Amino acid sequence: MNGEKNLAKLLAAMHPRLNAGEYVFCTTTNVSQIDLANVLLIFKEEEGTTLILKKEVADKLLLDYTFVAAWITLTVHSALEAVGLTAAFSKALAAENISCNIVAGYFHDHLFVPAEDAAKAMVALNKFSKL
Repeated sequence: MNGEKNLAKLLAAMHPRLNAGEYVFCTTTNVSQIDLANVLLIFKEEEGTTLILKKEVADKLLLDYTFVAAWITLTVHSALEAVGLTAAFSKALAAENISCNIVAGYFHDHLFVPAEDAAKAMVALNKFSKL
């Protein structure tokens, strides 16, 4: 199933959804001690393995983190080769002084914004579907 490539259609139909909970980015060099069922994302980097998981899971595992995020899913099925979507929502969030860490899944883009900015980010992102 192919995703949408047309930027105007993507922006109008992205319908952001704020997922429940708080999420953190952690790093570890030993993933074998972590139940992967509790991990939202795993990405291997040269320095260690990055994990995104719920804050309460990281706290229970005594993993360090510095950034507590809200997780927003753009519900439109965007094509991985679509051009301009990331730039458009990044610009809108930057205009509101909201930082954003982006993960592209096969079907959707997922944004991690500071937890305290979640409501403001949702307002900024929802403006696209009202154009």
